[in-house]
Amino acid sequence: MSRIGKMPIILPSNVTLDQTTNGEVIVTGPKGTLRQWVDSVITVSKSELNGKNVVVLTRNNEAKETRAKHGLYRALIANMVKGVTEGYAKSLTVNGVGYKLAIAGNKLTMNIGLSHPVVVEVPQGLTVSLPSPLEIKVEGIDKTFVGQFAADIKAIKPIEPYHGYGIRYTDEVVHLKEIKKAGKKK
Repeated sequence: MSRIGKMPIILPSNVTLDQTTNGEVIVTGPKGTLRQWVDSVITVSKSELNGKNVVVLTRNNEAKETRAKHGLYRALIANMVKGVTEGYAKSLTVNGVGYKLAIAGNKLTMNIGLSHPVVVEVPQGLTVSLPSPLEIKVEGIDKTFVGQFAADIKAIKPIEPYHGYGIRYTDEVVHLKEIKKAGKKK
């Protein structure tokens, strides 16, 4: 049995979970609404456990693909519940001489050592802020959407291995290479 799939998801009092007839799960909370389609081999049911509302996922058969989907859909629904209550955030750090960041409306403008400023449009549903002059914070309720947008920004200017110039996650550890040194004359 899937260890992740069999764990119940605790629903806070301000979160509702609904199902449509075509297999879509809708989670609504104080920060917004998220939708996720669930395969018909997985059954999503609400119940009460120790006085708390919980969501339990069960599978209809023991096929290998079904067992894999059991843990997957449980994790996706748990991420949706966390997203509509707390939200998700990714923080990026920009490192380089003369690098500048600016936000105007829903556009993030980055001067990051290229021949032109890079303008990135912030998608609907995400908020981007600059807590410090060289730090970007991406926030939203959908974990995959936040992570993908942060990865797209990071891919614009990868870390250079000798000086560490570029864009990286704030909690990412960057190992710098040693610069070649002039050899001794014989």
